[in-house]
Amino acid sequence: MSKKYCVLSMFLAACLLLSLAGCGKKKDKKKTDTPAVKYADKYIDLHLHLDGAITVDIAKKLAELQGIELPTEDEAELTKLLTVSADCKSLNDFLKCFDFPLSLMQTEEGLREAVHLVADNIKSQGVIYAEIRFAPQLHTNNGMTQEDAIKAAIDGLKETDLKANLILCLMRGDGNHDANLETVELAKKYLVEDGGVVAIDIAGAEALYPTADYRDLFELAKSYNIPFTIHAGEADGAESVKLAIEYGAARIGHGVRSYESEEVLKLLTDKDIFLEMCPTSNRQTCAVEDMSKYPFMDYLGRGIKVTLNTDDMGIEGTTLAEEFRYMEKEFGLTAEQEKIILENSVEAAFTTDSVKEELRKQLQD
Repeated sequence: MSKKYCVLSMFLAACLLLSLAGCGKKKDKKKTDTPAVKYADKYIDLHLHLDGAITVDIAKKLAELQGIELPTEDEAELTKLLTVSADCKSLNDFLKCFDFPLSLMQTEEGLREAVHLVADNIKSQGVIYAEIRFAPQLHTNNGMTQEDAIKAAIDGLKETDLKANLILCLMRGDGNHDANLETVELAKKYLVEDGGVVAIDIAGAEALYPTADYRDLFELAKSYNIPFTIHAGEADGAESVKLAIEYGAARIGHGVRSYESEEVLKLLTDKDIFLEMCPTSNRQTCAVEDMSKYPFMDYLGRGIKVTLNTDDMGIEGTTLAEEFRYMEKEFGLTAEQEKIILENSVEAAFTTDSVKEELRKQLQD
């Protein structure tokens, strides 16, 4: 081969190598420019019942701390006592699961430590902010007053690194109107913008004790400028949600049955009312019989400000991370939609603007 053709061949080979190298770089760049989808790994739980968040480990610690003899030492049996059965037929059946965990929180020491342990537990699961709700009147069986219970819970908040606040629950039921009034008065006394009691709620058997029966309590709370959320549209229908909005609720606990009324759906949208939705809870209490028709995604698509929460994570055997994964798997919840939901949670939180800004920064990290 002549020297001329040899040089030409070497030149063409070099060009080919450079071209292949360039293609490789373009492929690498394309791969780098397409970031992996990042689903939520930090969470905000606005609807979390203290007595429903007692796990087996927490129950053991509370019993040991107070010298209480557990009904059994067998972990499987304790789990049965603390979690809802597979054949749960209604919210009323579900509510029977609270007796055992409540028995472990009838002293100041027990209640304080319960708040502390629950907060630490959910922090380890990725929760960066929570509002823990409990009914002070349910902790007075062994001599504690409602005020003692509130003080103990506030002390429990001081022992955890989790940013958290308290919501005091009134209870639906017979013969407890005076106890509910006392809770409202104590909420007024201990109300803060952050770092303690920030709101009230009403919980219990909604279908048996309708929201219409509690107008006076929320009128009083409103006159005291106490923020409130109301369990509504869970075991009862959309009319319960409509009344809660009429009373002045900033948020609705569950609100899953709001779809029964277009008027209520419009009110939720127009008034920027937040829904504290809890899918596993709604499935287990049969608030929704067919979960394929669970309205969360429809509400989100309508622009209703939905949030995602656990409700009773110990009784249900769930975590907030698992709730998000469930919605991704079963309903196609996207990473972008999760950002909207978490922003809704920040906006809905009963706390200060400065805390909300800090939460937004943490969610962006």
